[in-house]
Amino acid sequence: MTHAAPIVDVIEYERGRPPARSVDPVTARVIAGALDSIALEVGHKLTRMSYSSIIRESEDFGVALLDARGRQICECALSTPLQLGPIPGYLRGILRLFEERGDRFEEGDVVIHNSPYFGASHGPDVGFCVPVFHRGDLVGFSFTTAHHLDIGSMTPGSCGIVDAVDAYAEGLQFKAIKCYERGRRNEAVWRLLRDNVRASDMVVGDMEAQVAACHIGAQRYLELLERYGRDTVEAATEELMNYSERMLRQEIERLPDGTYSAEGHIDGFADDPDPSRRDQPIKVTVTVAGDTLTVDLTGTAPQVPDRAINMPLVGTVDVAIYVTLRSILLDQATHEHVPQNSGLVRPIRIVAERGSLANPTFPCATIARFCPGNIVADTLMAALAPICPDRVAAGTANMKVIAYSGVVDQTYWVYMDITEGAYGGRLGRDGVDAVDVLYANTRNNPIEDIEAHYPLRVTRYELRTDRSGAGRWRGGMGSIRDMQFQERAHMSLEGDGHRHPPRGAFGGYDGTPGDVVLIKRDGTELHLPSKFQSRWAEAGDVIRTVSPCAAGYGDPLERDPQQVLDDVLDEFISLESARTLYGVVIDGESKTVDHAATRELRAAMSRHASVGSE
Repeated sequence: MTHAAPIVDVIEYERGRPPARSVDPVTARVIAGALDSIALEVGHKLTRMSYSSIIRESEDFGVALLDARGRQICECALSTPLQLGPIPGYLRGILRLFEERGDRFEEGDVVIHNSPYFGASHGPDVGFCVPVFHRGDLVGFSFTTAHHLDIGSMTPGSCGIVDAVDAYAEGLQFKAIKCYERGRRNEAVWRLLRDNVRASDMVVGDMEAQVAACHIGAQRYLELLERYGRDTVEAATEELMNYSERMLRQEIERLPDGTYSAEGHIDGFADDPDPSRRDQPIKVTVTVAGDTLTVDLTGTAPQVPDRAINMPLVGTVDVAIYVTLRSILLDQATHEHVPQNSGLVRPIRIVAERGSLANPTFPCATIARFCPGNIVADTLMAALAPICPDRVAAGTANMKVIAYSGVVDQTYWVYMDITEGAYGGRLGRDGVDAVDVLYANTRNNPIEDIEAHYPLRVTRYELRTDRSGAGRWRGGMGSIRDMQFQERAHMSLEGDGHRHPPRGAFGGYDGTPGDVVLIKRDGTELHLPSKFQSRWAEAGDVIRTVSPCAAGYGDPLERDPQQVLDDVLDEFISLESARTLYGVVIDGESKTVDHAATRELRAAMSRHASVGSE
């Protein structure tokens, strides 16, 4: 019996071409600065106009300007990569739908869009698009995306909906719908929103802020066209995209040609009796050929038809790959500034089997795609480690996102809380502690803001000490947060990293898995998996979210004893860990390093390790 070959989808873009007219480098850079200023202004105004903490405080939004062909020409530096990166895909999805329907953009239109099978990252990240017309011609688009705290899914909130059986259970689907048409507000769309989302004043208020922000971006872009002339601006943006492409291709060319692979795993659903629903592999094979780099995800686990951990290829997987490669190859700490635009994706090909976790088919649910996408990025770094040892980090600690909700006087409140992860150690530096990692990059929400707006109390919030992976450069520490309920409330959580610790690099030790603990009022504790949906908590109960801790880089016995002592003094590690993991003997009373005893202990530990490896 023969089996049909799997169908694969490929994302690739043509090389850039010289602009139709030349523009001098100084003018191009001036226009680049003006574009960045426009995007930054739009981002600031969006955060100031928003109602929810996820936009106002955590800055989980995206702002970009695109040209008439749908190519991104600038972005807001305040935005998160997972909101910014998908914007060109959103617009391509809108254009596909418009073509299928015979629709077109007109002046005064505003389009709402959130379909993950037409470019969106996932349903709660709703995009708003304003076409920009200059003297009657369509010249570009002003675009914003933002995470919304409810879009009418099967349970409250817009995260932790891990048991969604299909895309329809994830909430409202907007497929390139005109919420304003020729400047006239489509009241039916806005009534539909208010009638079908929880906490509608907050959610709809955030959406109206996005529309207003889009109009600001469109107005500023028109002012730029009037000042410099359309031909000059378009020539400059073309050259800027070509420049970004050249810079990335140069870095790829410096890598040795060849094929490099790594495999990671996601927790999946640890309490599910079906083994195919847990410990699913994420496989990444990188092929470097000249100035082009291919990332092949063949071998990644099949999609889960009735659970929400599938990742859209366009909108999540591609962004995880683009962000990781840019961070590794064009690190701003070692390279000059390279404009963020669509030129940066041209040197990269992405291949994925259709029907896999990394390329699901409709109507598979995708709302909980966030943590699996981080594993894609982490595994890509592991694949590149042999040829980029000075640029990659050891295994990264994943994050948790939990939705809290309740009803007061027949009105919903909804809040989304993020428990940070941590970065692995890297050459010359310890991992960053307690931070949103990889393509997330959202900000911490202040405790004061939480407690001022919701019936929740943060009774513990601290670093998770003495658990990070040992190494010449240690892994970053995760965090522990205890959230106490002041009244009965509902919660759903998505996370990862309970079953598979972050992996050490170049002799560094693995990190430590995470945990979630429900502590009842009577003191009983229940350890929960990294994903659960629709649990109730009573007043006085506490949910404790525990981050994984990241992995170490390099042999721990090569760590500077003074750095080990500093970690002990800072209470990041214990005296026992200093001795058993790093081979550093510290006098408990004087808190000084016994250098002679340290040399002796490290020599003995090295001999033991050599014998064990034979």
